[in-house]
Amino acid sequence: MKFYISTAGVKRVTISGDMSPGMKGKGATTPTNRRISIRTVLPVVIVLGIVLPFLFVRIAFLALESATACSSSPDCMGWRFFGGSDTSLLREELSRALVEASEAGEGDVSGIETSYESFNDLVKDMTTGRQDIRAFAFNTKAMLLKMEHKVQSARQRESIFWHLASHGVPKSLHCLCLKLAEEYAVNAMARSRLPSPETVSRLTDPSFHHLVLLTDNVLAASVVISSTIQNSANPEKLVFHVVTDKKTYTPMHAWFAINSIESAVVEVKGLHQYDWSQEVNVGVKEMLEIHRLIWSHYYNNLKEDDFRYEGEHVRKLEALSPSCLSLMNHLRIYIPELFPDLNKIVFLDDDVVVQHDLSSLWEMDLNGKVVGAVNSSCGDDCCLGRKYEDYFNFSNPIISSKFDNDRCGWLYGMNVFDLQEWRSTNITKTYHQWLKLNLNSGLGLWHPGVLPPALIAFEDHVHPIDPSWHVAGLGYRFPEVNQEILETAAVIHFSGPAKPWLEIGFPEVRGLWSRHVNFSNKFIRKCRIMR
Repeated sequence: MKFYISTAGVKRVTISGDMSPGMKGKGATTPTNRRISIRTVLPVVIVLGIVLPFLFVRIAFLALESATACSSSPDCMGWRFFGGSDTSLLREELSRALVEASEAGEGDVSGIETSYESFNDLVKDMTTGRQDIRAFAFNTKAMLLKMEHKVQSARQRESIFWHLASHGVPKSLHCLCLKLAEEYAVNAMARSRLPSPETVSRLTDPSFHHLVLLTDNVLAASVVISSTIQNSANPEKLVFHVVTDKKTYTPMHAWFAINSIESAVVEVKGLHQYDWSQEVNVGVKEMLEIHRLIWSHYYNNLKEDDFRYEGEHVRKLEALSPSCLSLMNHLRIYIPELFPDLNKIVFLDDDVVVQHDLSSLWEMDLNGKVVGAVNSSCGDDCCLGRKYEDYFNFSNPIISSKFDNDRCGWLYGMNVFDLQEWRSTNITKTYHQWLKLNLNSGLGLWHPGVLPPALIAFEDHVHPIDPSWHVAGLGYRFPEVNQEILETAAVIHFSGPAKPWLEIGFPEVRGLWSRHVNFSNKFIRKCRIMR
């Protein structure tokens, strides 16, 4: 065999083979020349250069992957390498395991002992081949259930702590009362007569606009009065009647005596200064005792319950606020007896802020009704506030047979009362009758609070007024009130646990209240009232 290489450039290679002597002659084949062009070799080399690294990486990957899922790597690679169905089969197997885990009961899954501190540990254990896909799915669900229980427990504790915080009296408010009581003892001006002798006649004059506050919170009362005067078109026509308990009387009197208001009249009166009849005294004591028993009943039941952060338990927790035991709150049903010489008043809670003039409320025609109130109804099956089902126990036939659970309640906290019309009804008597019925029925007709029995007692005696007069709920979590509605409301009400003078008050709305606090006052500064 001979090789001939052309010197004119390497363009071709010629290979020729000589015939052996034995093949010469008839039947012998002629010499053959085989030529391989470089144009044919080059594409083959390029293709192999691309394919071979890919095949190497693919084989290495499959070998590693097979080690965790198969007992025999070659067997696994055989069907994975050519079929490419490893992903779909793995997905199907994982889907089946997840469905099986999701359909398993919580008791079946909660029994699984999960020692994993994190999901990463679980994944690491899975990838090292210590557990199959089914075990992985069940362990994942067990971990999720464990985390859900932790979150639920944390929410429960947070809710309880939040409501406990609403029960306390801030150190600053306690300080304010002590400082004012001391001032009342040493300063003759703090003991000066309220109102001044020349304005006493206004206290019963029906031509003036009378406003009533029942409160034991000095700072809150000052905000209500200052905001009302500031936004009144005729502040000289306003007469404020502040009723408080015996322990708060001296600081309340001292505050309004020292910070006298020239444009309006303020009367401060303590409950110990009233000379009620024996019948009223007995009725008040009986009312307070029944409310205390209702509160204790729900408090003890809540302690025994497996508390969960759900609507029913949260409503019970909210109902166990200090206001449910407050004498000042419950006395509003006795307003006609508190003010026998008045015919028409506007009642304000101590956790409200007045933003617009209220003069037209005294001119409002209640059409023979006793109370003018904002009804929380906003149409069919719609309530801006709470429904009867939030106040009453409709599992009791006494309640379910007389009331509709979807009915919207009306708002207490800014109301117009026609006291003359009230005195001609049996509202207060009906209130007491239902209190006794609740007592005889095991204290389970309604949740604690002043509003549920009032909703019954004032049945058919409520005149609805425009919703812009009163916007409530600013003391509940995440108050969803439109900014425009807040600005146009005549009265905004911080009903709920998060009062603006507490640290748990919402900063988003606290400014609407704190802007009426006189932070330059020496007592406010000394006691470091929170802005």
